[in-house]
Amino acid sequence: IGPILANVLGVDFFDLDKVIESDENRTIVEIFESKGEEYFRKIEYEKLKQLCELKRAVIALGGGTLTQEANYDLLKSTGTIIYLKVSPANLYKRLKNKTDRPLIRDLVLGEKSEVDFLEKIEELLEKRRIYYEKADLVIETDLQPIGKTVDKIAKRISVMFDEKN
Repeated sequence: IGPILANVLGVDFFDLDKVIESDENRTIVEIFESKGEEYFRKIEYEKLKQLCELKRAVIALGGGTLTQEANYDLLKSTGTIIYLKVSPANLYKRLKNKTDRPLIRDLVLGEKSEVDFLEKIEELLEKRRIYYEKADLVIETDLQPIGKTVDKIAKRISVMFDEKN
């Protein structure tokens, strides 16, 4: 959704995790394994701060980015936070074979059951819900085609932008 939205809005798109991986010359998983989550969160904030200096851009965040108060405050003061809400079942379908997400990697590699996987997803969502629900826009994505989701976000952002000016 991020790259398509950026294209519709005529702005640049950045995936924060990809920017970090490029700058660090290693994957997020490798950073977590070699330096730990605390180190990752520090560089995540620094890269986010650099990206937030851009006046018009769409930035895709990792799932834990908003759980850091400094990140939330930075994003809130420089842009519009959008939570693309998705059900645990759909998250499972998207993530069940992904080995590049540090907090679920063990589930994938350990070939855990769907029940175990869903429990972990629900646990993470519950911990993060208080942060996600503070977003400026909450968009349900489960039953909507990508194009409709992008259109809905673009219209809402245009209205919000007009109200600020």
